[in-house]
Amino acid sequence: MLPRKLFVLAFLVFAVLSARAQKSDLDFLNHNQPVLDAHNCYPYEGQWTDRVKRALNSGFPVSIEQDLAWYIDPATGKGRVVVSHTPKPTGSEPTLRDYFFEQVRPVVERAIKENKRDQWPIIVLHFDFKDNQQAILEGVWQLLNEYKPWLSTATKTDDPHHLSPLDRKPILAITEDNDAQEKVFYDAVPTGSPLLLFGSAHTAEPPASMSIPEKMHWAIATPADQFVTTSPTNYRRWVNYSWYPVEEGGQGNAGEWTEADNQRLQALVTDAHQKGFWIRFYTLDGFAPGEDHGWGRYYNFGSRSAVELRWKAAIAAGVNFIATDQYEDLAPYMKQYARNLRPSPSGK
Repeated sequence: MLPRKLFVLAFLVFAVLSARAQKSDLDFLNHNQPVLDAHNCYPYEGQWTDRVKRALNSGFPVSIEQDLAWYIDPATGKGRVVVSHTPKPTGSEPTLRDYFFEQVRPVVERAIKENKRDQWPIIVLHFDFKDNQQAILEGVWQLLNEYKPWLSTATKTDDPHHLSPLDRKPILAITEDNDAQEKVFYDAVPTGSPLLLFGSAHTAEPPASMSIPEKMHWAIATPADQFVTTSPTNYRRWVNYSWYPVEEGGQGNAGEWTEADNQRLQALVTDAHQKGFWIRFYTLDGFAPGEDHGWGRYYNFGSRSAVELRWKAAIAAGVNFIATDQYEDLAPYMKQYARNLRPSPSGK
């Protein structure tokens, strides 16, 4: 056994190295500064087909959410990965290949040519799977391998708690917390091979026996450090929050934005960052009924002025992914924040 002094020294060295690795991993994503997350960035029944273009025009880096489903062509029996808000696509939906990968090709190829690696990733590709059958997971994995030169990766190690350094590329692909996804996207990957996308951590859930009002109160009453009680793994590197843990009842029941709300938001962000996770909140919208462009009322605070207060608070708190359907409206706040972070010519 090591003498006590050597043991303590070894522990301190390990703690310092772990803290450095953790900070490096957080800084990989936009230097640990907020990124606009383009929520539901795909067409609905042939409408609003310009959402990826709008997201790209909002500035970089940008996160683009793609909801995925598996469609089987009845004529051929062959399946394909489509971008869909429902797990039961009709076949009219665009494929992930055409709608996302080929649409961002000019942006990615230009980024590779310019080779400004310190600015990569410029696009975060966020998957929300509408079902988790084996066929769609394997289909996505095959597609990611086709576009692997564009993707930020990390080497799989023997120890899942050892976070390999991320190799910067123009796109970073992330997915959510389903265990079936981990089996395909992590467990089945041989040690020493690259991980092509990264999942979110499991978060605590209220008891199933609770009523809806009780669950709403549970979300706001649970201490900030109890939602995620694990550390990041080589695969699970971020956490995904609804707004319910910030304001009781979420967007539809939100009242005036208060200092207590602000402190609650900051506590959740601080806890995630101290544990080494990126953190996302969804979805912060604010519009009148006549301004709805296929966004729906579920995430709506009801007015632009109400959501602006939350946008500003989320930016100030350091939320890594701020999800909204109002890409163009949030973008100026993100740009202003980035300008304020730049040092002046005098260095002051």
